[in-house]
Amino acid sequence: MYVVILLGNGTLILISILDSHLHTPVYFFLGNLSFLDICYTSTSIPSTLVSFLSERKTISFSGCAVQMFLGLAMGTTECVLLGMMAFDRYVAICNPLRYPVIMSKDSYVPMAAGSWLAGIINSAVQTAFVVQLTFCRNNVINHFSCEILAVMKLACADISGNEFIMLVATTLFTLMPLFLIVISYSFIISSILKIRTSEGRSKAFSTCSAHLTVVIIFYGTILFMYMKPKSKETHNLDDLDATDKLISMFYGVMTPMMNPLIYSLRNKDVKEAVKHLFNRSFFSK
Repeated sequence: MYVVILLGNGTLILISILDSHLHTPVYFFLGNLSFLDICYTSTSIPSTLVSFLSERKTISFSGCAVQMFLGLAMGTTECVLLGMMAFDRYVAICNPLRYPVIMSKDSYVPMAAGSWLAGIINSAVQTAFVVQLTFCRNNVINHFSCEILAVMKLACADISGNEFIMLVATTLFTLMPLFLIVISYSFIISSILKIRTSEGRSKAFSTCSAHLTVVIIFYGTILFMYMKPKSKETHNLDDLDATDKLISMFYGVMTPMMNPLIYSLRNKDVKEAVKHLFNRSFFSK
């Protein structure tokens, strides 16, 4: 699965760089998303694979902090980036004549850079507060990697402050982009329904169906993981921990693996670009 993630997302990045027809805002965002998926999975999967083959499954405290920072930074960046991509689709469908002006290079590059900056700042703040906690006795992380919630559970100090910071961060960097996505798609659906021909409606919807699919899968698992109510029961904590780990593995592995397939299978531009590059490399030989 990790090899598929590297090959699939790496291929999308390569195609979007080499084919001049794909030098547009939507494929610039898609290239960022693919790079994010490679970075996000690379923060945890290699160490998990090593632990499968190793007798001693340990990680240093500093190594755990780095893994926690990178994982949270990539996850936050993806949330914000998906919101930016929704705005791009809104302008493309609802205001197509002004699309080149609104989504110029001076606009979409800072939007992507802002997404990365938001992820890095949020992760730096949350990680800094977690590493300052007091840890004693139990040092076994009940997770596949140093996921921030799993590490916080090991602290033998009050973590209410950390939970409040996480709630604020989740609202700003997860729910706000989700709100932007919902608003954007409300206008998009309204515009699509006004198109008289079924062919026109189908063409308009196909331009944003891939992004909407990714949003549903990614945000569905993220919200279930971080926004679900904490159970006060103690007898089913093992089941809850197992569920958290499986959900984390789903959005940490399955989603990055499916993204290239979702964006390429029904995308004529990507198919044409692959065909063009293949023919160019074949005939040049």
